[in-house]
Amino acid sequence: MKVLRLYGNGDLRFSDEKPPTPRKGEELLRVAVVGICGSDIHWFSQAGIGDAQLKRPLVLGHEFAAITAADGRLVGVDPGDSCGKCDFCQRGYPNLCPEVRFAGHGEVDGALREMMCWPKKCLFDLPEELNAEDGVMLEPLGVAVHAIDLAHFSPNMRVGIFGCGPIGLLIIQLAALSGAQEIVATDRLLHRVEAAESLGADLALQVDESGNLPDLEKWKSEQGLDVVFETAGDNAAVENAIWAVKPGGRVVLVGIPEQDRVSFSASAARRKGLNIVLCRRSRNAYPRAISLSMSGKLDLRSLITHRFPFSQAQEAFQSASKRVGIKTIIEF
Repeated sequence: MKVLRLYGNGDLRFSDEKPPTPRKGEELLRVAVVGICGSDIHWFSQAGIGDAQLKRPLVLGHEFAAITAADGRLVGVDPGDSCGKCDFCQRGYPNLCPEVRFAGHGEVDGALREMMCWPKKCLFDLPEELNAEDGVMLEPLGVAVHAIDLAHFSPNMRVGIFGCGPIGLLIIQLAALSGAQEIVATDRLLHRVEAAESLGADLALQVDESGNLPDLEKWKSEQGLDVVFETAGDNAAVENAIWAVKPGGRVVLVGIPEQDRVSFSASAARRKGLNIVLCRRSRNAYPRAISLSMSGKLDLRSLITHRFPFSQAQEAFQSASKRVGIKTIIEF
């Protein structure tokens, strides 16, 4: 079978390998579609994320849908295989499990291969209404759902989403669905600002190359925003979030910074008495994500703007690294 492995910065290579054999509790899968996530781009361009560095050739890919080899079922796949036994798992926080195996991260191979094995407990049958591309979007949607949970969201909130990649655009839609009074969105790229506006943002602003927002005083009320989601992986967006949120408000950090550092004005955050929380992947979100996908109230499919065959995966990563479009997928 064909396998794509990352050997170093920008160094993806195809190889022929034996199909895997499922272990107890696993299912053999034929990979159908894989999405390229911002974290995959970190691995591709930097050969790691923070303290997780490339130690051996790694198969990337954690957003994926597959077909079960045994009986042909189309499934969405949760990439996080938690232990189920530790205190975090027992308390319902499998995303914080210290023993978690996460597809396409560290030393655990992901989905950019024709076949793979993954635990049955992580497979979710997709209803007939959903296709393989919808299955790919379940993972970023799950992250967006978890971020909304972390925000302690309630109707009539004034909300900011600073960074309009796929997860930011999903949070915009979830915020609107949850009854947000006002949604303010920002991004460096004009086409993503326009997407935010079309998907529910009341005000969508383009920041400059340094991340500075124009004419802030024209839209920021004295009270500020109730909650701001930083989804850009950019320190300027973090600073903007601290500035824009109201005293006692909440900032949810979702983005992955390029330099593994986040900083902000301590005096501003302290004076406001802010609640700052970080989003770690998703938390038991797949059933909710499937239900939301079937509701017809979210637009998932317009977020997928670029499609490449598996044979052109290198080109797909180069395109995604340039932030062309919104979501890039690789089809098998």
